[in-house]
Amino acid sequence: MATAPLAYQSGFANQFSSEALPGALPLGQNSPQQAPYGLYAEQLSGTAFTVARSEARRSWLYRIHPSAAHGKFQRLARQLAGGGLGPVEPNRLRWNPPALPAMPTDFLDGLHLMAATAAADQVSGVSVYQYTATASMQRVFYNADGELLLVPEAGRLRLHTELGVLEVEPLEIAVLPRGMKFRVELCEPSARGYVAENHGCALRLPDLGPIGSNGLANPRDFLVPVAHYEDLEQPTELVQKFLGELWGTRLAHSPLDVVAWHGNHVPYKYDLRHFNTLGTVSYDHPDPSIFTVLTAPSTVPGQANIDFVIFPPRWMVAERTFRPPWFHRNVMNEFMGLIHGVYDAKADGFAPGGCSLHNCMSAHGPDNATTRQAIAAELTPHKLEQTMAFMFETGAVLRPSHYALTCPQLQADYDACWAGMAKTFTGERQA
Repeated sequence: MATAPLAYQSGFANQFSSEALPGALPLGQNSPQQAPYGLYAEQLSGTAFTVARSEARRSWLYRIHPSAAHGKFQRLARQLAGGGLGPVEPNRLRWNPPALPAMPTDFLDGLHLMAATAAADQVSGVSVYQYTATASMQRVFYNADGELLLVPEAGRLRLHTELGVLEVEPLEIAVLPRGMKFRVELCEPSARGYVAENHGCALRLPDLGPIGSNGLANPRDFLVPVAHYEDLEQPTELVQKFLGELWGTRLAHSPLDVVAWHGNHVPYKYDLRHFNTLGTVSYDHPDPSIFTVLTAPSTVPGQANIDFVIFPPRWMVAERTFRPPWFHRNVMNEFMGLIHGVYDAKADGFAPGGCSLHNCMSAHGPDNATTRQAIAAELTPHKLEQTMAFMFETGAVLRPSHYALTCPQLQADYDACWAGMAKTFTGERQA
């Protein structure tokens, strides 16, 4: 077996195809009586068969062993950290970055549930995790509950998937579709980051409306792996997440043995530094939806099950405008994280690897120090640099987990960042 190549195809939601051996991909028929090289044909469907063609997600895999060849799954003694959802909590919450584990911990054991909109058996909704890892996975994992959006904050990851290999670093993201088997290897001694689990419709690029045909994330900048397979006849643990619980079985071979494939139910990566940021060149702010990278619709028109939004480096030129994110209350529910640098709405207390939660109609905005500085600032054009914050935004309330409400990273004094907001009302009209 050769070292897994780092080779990619570009595009988004297209019909891709790839083969690791010449002629391994059947032509003209998805399931021939005997696939080339003695492979087994298998379809992986991420949507119902009869959804609209534009919504259909499926891939045909040509593999050494069929996925059906496995023994009984047993519920694992060690489950995902988080302890389930905690009591209802309407307050604004913020957490410091999590510490790295002292013992060797792989990606799966290092996942901690922070918040979720509902139990994992629902057909829509969002779950949000943080991960800390100090060891590569020796097992293989797939998620039956939804697709996974990985946002590394520290440490490069090498994702060995059924369809090939993705290497993703901080300031990049990766999406692993529902049911896709993968293994996470660390490229550095440790890794830390965030994961959004989307239980609803698949993520896609947002419509651009009056923006036109260009801007935001360009489809050609999304990268899909080329085929690579492991022909390993050695014991391998296969773990699945099913209705929020981890179940495992033992295989006599590696399940990452797909030699060729075609379809659009595929893993992909995207470099956030390629995002074509748009903004005002006159006055006031556009809504933060202008920073949406990916979205998954809900049953409510115009309201997402989840939006993935970033706040990247950008020029600030608006005249007569309070330039930081404005004070607001919102019907949406916002889980924020910081990948790099400083977020322009918070002077301190929000560090890379940390996170915050502002639920429906929770009043929030820039802290006291940022507000004072912005009101007094000279409004010359300047560039926000060395920053990358993001937001998982959803139309359903995110309930924090028991772990999130009791962990030492929870900041007890988050509300204090708005304390001392001086009354500036004078009763007189300003010039």
